[in-house]
Amino acid sequence: MENLDKLILELCKLPQETGWVEFKHNNCDPKMVGEDISALANSAVIADRSHAYMIWGVDDKTHEPVGTKVRLKQEKKGNQELENWLRYMLSKNADFEIHSADIDGKHVEMLVISKAMGVPVTFEKIDYIRVGSYTKKIIEFPTLQAQLWDKLRHEQFEDIYALSDIQLEEIPHYLNCEVYFDILNMPHPTSIEKYAHYLMEEGIIAKQDNGLYAITNLGAILFAKKLSDFPRVGRKAIRIVQYEGNNRLSILKEENTTEGYAISFENAVKFVTTLLPTKEDIDSVRRKTINAFPIPAIREAIANSLIHQDFFLTGTGPLIEIFENRVEITNPGTPLVDIMRIVDNPPKSRNEKLASLMRRLSMCEELGRGWDRMVISCELQKLPAPRIQIYQESTKVSLFSHLNFTNIPMEDKIWATYLHACVKFIEGNALTNSSLRERFGVAESSSGSISRLIKEALNKQIIRPVDSTTAPRYMRYIPIWA
Repeated sequence: MENLDKLILELCKLPQETGWVEFKHNNCDPKMVGEDISALANSAVIADRSHAYMIWGVDDKTHEPVGTKVRLKQEKKGNQELENWLRYMLSKNADFEIHSADIDGKHVEMLVISKAMGVPVTFEKIDYIRVGSYTKKIIEFPTLQAQLWDKLRHEQFEDIYALSDIQLEEIPHYLNCEVYFDILNMPHPTSIEKYAHYLMEEGIIAKQDNGLYAITNLGAILFAKKLSDFPRVGRKAIRIVQYEGNNRLSILKEENTTEGYAISFENAVKFVTTLLPTKEDIDSVRRKTINAFPIPAIREAIANSLIHQDFFLTGTGPLIEIFENRVEITNPGTPLVDIMRIVDNPPKSRNEKLASLMRRLSMCEELGRGWDRMVISCELQKLPAPRIQIYQESTKVSLFSHLNFTNIPMEDKIWATYLHACVKFIEGNALTNSSLRERFGVAESSSGSISRLIKEALNKQIIRPVDSTTAPRYMRYIPIWA
């Protein structure tokens, strides 16, 4: 571990032992060490620390290095090496590293303990916590237990370090810091220290316990000059594939973005737009080219795939596939809201910090408007409604080019009817035979087909009449949940 002596000296400056740092002289009782690892890992979560530390060779009162006889790599429990015994007795989510250093000629041993992830770290199936300078069973402190579980449930991918132990001056090598200030129309700071102030406030970088810096996943995923520099997010680059025809038999073009989303998002949208089929508007006085797909819907679908993806699913990232008759946008992870309420419900994101910063950077719409815009833009062009499909570990949104009403599959017609009812309700109105005819762009002579479609939607119990006693020709409908 680089700069270990610097880290130890920084920790020695603490006025007292904390829930995430413990100093010892020569006491290396195996059971005590195991309980302390559990306690420190759990306390690090409560203290919002990525690591906790157990240090031998530092006086626990004065915090002066005094040296130690302990050699953790050589210590044993019975005939078994201490490290192996600890790993066996601790829960599977326990993670620690053994390090040693000489400080002013005095030997110091250290355990660097990662904070608990997912569930508390246990020793001999019991979870511990630090209370002041003491290690206690967490069951004895229900308030701390509740705090710990609350923190574990709300663990954010964005806060985890993507790259650590770097000098402040190295950050511009990895991050395009200027983009942040350019997009927000802010003047560029005059020094790296002033850059660091803003970046730390946003959670893009963090200062570590050893005085060095770390780039968070949030910073890497948005501002990386090369995503491949960050192992955790390298596979989260946007991939764009264009196929010939309507199947995946032949690839025409393929592009993989290499930069963070704040840099590559607009370029990805523009690249996709250039690949979309277009048609000429023959009814226009002046010749005008119309995209076969609504650009606002494309943009929102791409932004949603970035914001709502599950970053903990490794080996896969956002994928945009362009066919002659459709665009499919797939992201790892499943929605956190019921797709039947995806238009009206306030959206939930597993990446709230990413979503918030992307909105401030004008990369996506205000909270809750994304799906509204997608649905309305498709309706304005008389296109089939966006289709959403949920798989075991991914979500796919499909946007379709023009289809005659008679050629749209019944399932898609019913889904479009439901979404039309949702949009109308949000606007303070209701679905009617007339509004649905206009939505699909069919003539009044097709009112019988529209009536049958409404009946199908009623049978599916996804819409209901506003007033069931109204005459059929004046009937108005709203979503079933309204």
